[in-house]
Amino acid sequence: MRLRIDAILWRGPIAESRHRFQAAVCAPDGALAAETEDARTVTTFRSAAKPFQLLPLVERGHAARWGFDDETLAVMTASHTGSDYHLGLVRGILGRLGLSERDLACGFHEPLDPVSLARIRVRPEDRSPLYNNCSGKHAGMLALALAEGWPTSGYEQAGHPVQQLMRATVGELCGVAPESLAVGVDGCNVSVFGLALSGMARAYARLAVARSDGEARERALARIREAMRAWPRATGGAGRLSSELMERTLGRLVAKGGAEGLECVGLPERGLGIALKCEDGQARAIGPALMGLLDHLEGLTMDDVAKLADLRRPVIRNYVGNEVGSLTAEVRVLEPVR
Repeated sequence: MRLRIDAILWRGPIAESRHRFQAAVCAPDGALAAETEDARTVTTFRSAAKPFQLLPLVERGHAARWGFDDETLAVMTASHTGSDYHLGLVRGILGRLGLSERDLACGFHEPLDPVSLARIRVRPEDRSPLYNNCSGKHAGMLALALAEGWPTSGYEQAGHPVQQLMRATVGELCGVAPESLAVGVDGCNVSVFGLALSGMARAYARLAVARSDGEARERALARIREAMRAWPRATGGAGRLSSELMERTLGRLVAKGGAEGLECVGLPERGLGIALKCEDGQARAIGPALMGLLDHLEGLTMDDVAKLADLRRPVIRNYVGNEVGSLTAEVRVLEPVR
């Protein structure tokens, strides 16, 4: 089906602003179950690519050789909040590798976790790349470099074997020739890939249906999916939409967001993948838009609907704490997919 997805911010009875969304819903073979008008426009995969950037480490047997458990793999897919819990997991990875935070090329940014943020503002000398929400991904990339005998220095550069392997793997999972993937530099300093939402959705469909008794790639994808579903707080943290989706549905969904208004979801029971993108890059309306899309796909149980109710209509409050509005989504079916 062809869809139109909009989210509206209401201030009382007034429609104050509107966000337009693009989306693709795909099966593992790339067949489209639903799409919006511009679902095939190229955009960036951002952090939603992390499960597939982790794939070579698991697929090649290095995660097992390093003895990484599922909680550790989950933080390697994370856009985390910089909490002490997440910092501890990343320190554990680096310690096992014989490396330190100085080896991380992701840079520092202020954590979302309020306790960590307060501490850093009082003690700015404690700033560290560990707080970067991508530090787990970077630790995983360092583990891959060491396991393959590649230099750890420069692992973030597009020409390094780590980034070349990431490009090839992401392309293969998305059904796109790796050399056709556009490449830029992500906020955390490694390669970011440009492709259509339909390709992203296809990758999430493959993640959703991967079998633990399949071939090596299938087994690796299944392990990553189960790690994310078993440890949703490791993949993000309190207030992170992806973590909330997995935690509240008891792992019936697998989800990962990316910067600039992107959210990707796999539906294991339906064998579908979703890529949803806010055209203006805002994240605030992703929850309502995703809930509306899942309604059309019949992707939620009644229990899920109840548990996710606050994501469907986030409340807007003014500076004295009064409720003055809300965000809602409109999802309309325009025509069947051709």
